[in-house]
Amino acid sequence: MAREGSGVRPEHCAHGLEYRMVSTDEVPALHPERGARAAPTRREERLGAGSLSIGCALLGLALWCLWGAGIARAAAPTESPDLEALTWTELKSALAHGKTTALVPIGGTEQNGPDIALGKHNARVKVLSDRIATRLGNAIVAPVMAYVPEGRIDPPEQHMRFPGTLTISDETFMHLLESTARSLKLHGFRDIVFIGDHGGYQADERAVAQKLNREWSASDVRVHALEEYYRVTQHEYVAELRRRGFGEAEIGTHAGLADASLTLALVPDLVRAGRLAGDMPSAALGEYGDPRRASAALGEVGVDLIVEHTVQAIREAVDRHGAGK
Repeated sequence: MAREGSGVRPEHCAHGLEYRMVSTDEVPALHPERGARAAPTRREERLGAGSLSIGCALLGLALWCLWGAGIARAAAPTESPDLEALTWTELKSALAHGKTTALVPIGGTEQNGPDIALGKHNARVKVLSDRIATRLGNAIVAPVMAYVPEGRIDPPEQHMRFPGTLTISDETFMHLLESTARSLKLHGFRDIVFIGDHGGYQADERAVAQKLNREWSASDVRVHALEEYYRVTQHEYVAELRRRGFGEAEIGTHAGLADASLTLALVPDLVRAGRLAGDMPSAALGEYGDPRRASAALGEVGVDLIVEHTVQAIREAVDRHGAGK
């Protein structure tokens, strides 16, 4: 061990660094007369303290700006219209920024013939609702309701005769609609819009909307059973297809030309396009129409009509609500 008053000093040698013991006499003492730095003067102390204070102030300002930027980001409304894609704080911010219209898309899981997948209604109403919400600018889209009345189970009737169709009772469906609307009201939505892609439950939507509107008549919340969305597919769209030379039997009412074309335009992966030109369609296969000449271009005609008419109908309904009518 080195004795007291000695130290270790590195020395260069041919092989690198060596160390030898040195005495304290060879090390500069820590006082002015031996060459060490002198103690700071009072002026230097004051200058140092001032520099430290300025540095702390600048650091505090920087941290405050970063904190403020974080708050601003948290408060900014999100661009997504989908409730499922938001955090609760993002939804709260969206509501505070005026997005108080809730779209409730309603689909259904049912057979659509051998050429269109079972989830047609669910996928279509989701895409269309997002487009409608974007056009409106003040709407949030709730999760799609995929379970709807599709007919009796025992004995099976209507679409229940085909594998894959899922059904619930009208009573259960109406309870589901009602609970969803009550939840949306609780969270601050003022206009709750039911958008149904299927014709079989339009009356149930109306019944729930009427019940809740009677109950909430003294509040500023209203439920709208928007039938315009579905009505366009049965009237304006069909009229346009007829104008283009297609007949009623080909256009069809289920899994025909109109149905297949809308699906090709919105969710083409759900259509087995390679089989569309196959066997003659028939009711025995679950087809009520002829999808063989369906195309995405024809479907876009219907998409434009649906979005345009639905956006207009929602705006009119919300305006009537705002005017107290």
